[in-house]
Amino acid sequence: MEAKIRRYDLDWLRVIVFGLLIFYHVGMFFVPWGWHLKNNVLVEWIRWPMLFLNQWRLPILFVISGMGTYYALSYRNTLQFNGERIKRLLIPLIFGMIFIVPPQIYFERLHEAEFVGSYFTYFKTQAFIGVYPKGNISWHHLWFLPYLLIFSILLSPVFIRLKRKPSLFVNWIKEKTQKHYGLYLFIIPLYFLEVLVEPFFPVTHALIDDWFNFFNSLVLFFFGFILIASGKEFWNSVERIKNNALLIGITTFTMQLIIWIIGKDNIYIHLTEGLIKVTNLWSWILVIFGFGAKYLNKKSNLLAYCNRAVYPFYILHQTITIVIAYYIMNLKWAFLPKFLILTVGTFLGSWLIYDLIILRIPILHPFFGIKKPYNH
Repeated sequence: MEAKIRRYDLDWLRVIVFGLLIFYHVGMFFVPWGWHLKNNVLVEWIRWPMLFLNQWRLPILFVISGMGTYYALSYRNTLQFNGERIKRLLIPLIFGMIFIVPPQIYFERLHEAEFVGSYFTYFKTQAFIGVYPKGNISWHHLWFLPYLLIFSILLSPVFIRLKRKPSLFVNWIKEKTQKHYGLYLFIIPLYFLEVLVEPFFPVTHALIDDWFNFFNSLVLFFFGFILIASGKEFWNSVERIKNNALLIGITTFTMQLIIWIIGKDNIYIHLTEGLIKVTNLWSWILVIFGFGAKYLNKKSNLLAYCNRAVYPFYILHQTITIVIAYYIMNLKWAFLPKFLILTVGTFLGSWLIYDLIILRIPILHPFFGIKKPYNH
């Protein structure tokens, strides 16, 4: 078995991107798109920074997860890896669906006058009847977990084979990544998914009817593994290309803004926007990896703490956001006070529950996916 490898920049990026998720979900309370609860006054301008984040925040998480899988398989066989995935993903998912998500749906039902009464009564009589949105059983923001679990199990035999016996494909990737813009070859499958599958399968996060999101995320997860499998060639390539990728990202996102503002849609615009979209999201992923490798690949006590906390924060945060949102949604306050209260309240609430309760009660650790601390 290979020695354990830890890239601290990937740990930092995982922490940062999940931290951005809290800001994103707070923003969902104000933006004109649908969400579980909405503020009494919607804020039009907030859609633009959220659209920017929305391009790459989930794709990069699946890429990072694929990268982490490469390192995990360095010291596990297929059975050990899948057992660990079930423990780390399925147990928190089931726990979350029973105890973390129901309060979100309870406050949504209160707001919509579809239920009247205490949470205890709701939990006892309504929480596990029917599938959301008509019913009350849902994984809500935890949808990332079942997708990642399925991807891990499906691809683990392929990954094991690629690690033990690198194929011509891996060698081809190594060769292509050494070319200046070779990493942009990865947008080709993303483009075909965008133009051929996305129009017919809108994102639902419901797994069974979510084919564009499923296959797009699966491809990104696979990309993460293959990029790390290509070794130092990948890291050398993102170092070389990061500045150009930043310019390409700024340009393509500006082009997307223009298309969105114009608002017209036809087959030619769809084909063009699809190419702009995948080039944009992939450029920002390369930018983040390039600058992350340069500035964030450093061990620290803070990173060790945050890296253990990020999973519980992810599990807890949206419930805390929605609870706070319910009690301030109809107050005649300006955007900024509400935004600050939701953001600070979500971070603080997640931290207090994690640090004062979860971290100090070892029996709770498996339900929040907490691993033993790594040596730093």
